[in-house]
Amino acid sequence: MKMSIVAIASVSLTIADMEQAIAFYTTVLGCHKSSDREVAGAGIDRLYGLTDVKLRVVQLQLGNETIELIEFLTPKGRPMPTDSRSHDRWFQHLAIVVSDMAKAYGHLRQHWTPQTSPQPQTLPEWNPVAGDIQSFYFKDWDGHNLELIHFPVDKGDPKWQQPTDALFLGIDHTAIVVADTAASRAFYCDQLGMELQQASENFGSEQEQLSNVSDVQVQISSLKASSGLGIELLEYTKPDGGRSMPDDTRANDVWVCQTTVVVEDAIATAQQLAVSSPIAPLAVATLTNYELGFKQGFLMPDPDGHLLRIVETERS
Repeated sequence: MKMSIVAIASVSLTIADMEQAIAFYTTVLGCHKSSDREVAGAGIDRLYGLTDVKLRVVQLQLGNETIELIEFLTPKGRPMPTDSRSHDRWFQHLAIVVSDMAKAYGHLRQHWTPQTSPQPQTLPEWNPVAGDIQSFYFKDWDGHNLELIHFPVDKGDPKWQQPTDALFLGIDHTAIVVADTAASRAFYCDQLGMELQQASENFGSEQEQLSNVSDVQVQISSLKASSGLGIELLEYTKPDGGRSMPDDTRANDVWVCQTTVVVEDAIATAQQLAVSSPIAPLAVATLTNYELGFKQGFLMPDPDGHLLRIVETERS
């Protein structure tokens, strides 16, 4: 059965050094801190499937969107692999919309931001879906992948075309590398209830420069729920050699992101997924004090191991 999800609310990044991360996202990307708290307890342990969990959780606002930073004070996880590549299947990025690509790129250069792309790329006009979109891949200081994206007037959500003096506007989508587009669409669309908005294929020198991967060919599927962020599926059909998510990955490892999926009833959703999906969800945790902004939720990996945090509609 297809479920009806309320929204893709946010993406949480697992952080090694919170103060360093806050400085990066506020100083370099213009985010504003909206909350900063430490949480622990039996519900948190149950949610993450770990013992003696203590978290520092910081929420940042960029435009109308939220980025959540999570530092596992205990137990500590492992750092981002230093040899991570754009076609490895733990790759996940946030696409940050900018009003002026040249100015945004110059701002990042002034702050010595780690780059994946050598410079911004303008995608070719022969691609009807992505032609004339400007894009640039870079990383935060923990190694999380990020993208600057600028939409021409005929592409993207109309909200990104509103007059503004801001340089960094908000988050359009999160992109994840997948092994099999059909399997991932079956999970996100047929089971979770997202809708396929458009599909395309990117290749050529611009895509090679963007992702820093040679001889590249990428199938792209753009998915949306009724509200919130989009999810973009990236299947690298070329080259071979993209590595799978490590089998021993845990939520406290720094390469882990959590995409928050809001549903009306977490327990009913977990029960339905347990029957309909070959991937088993973890146990539903109850957070009586709304420590993370929701009452009930559970974690579930997608077919490639990307972690979803499926939560009951947040308290009004």
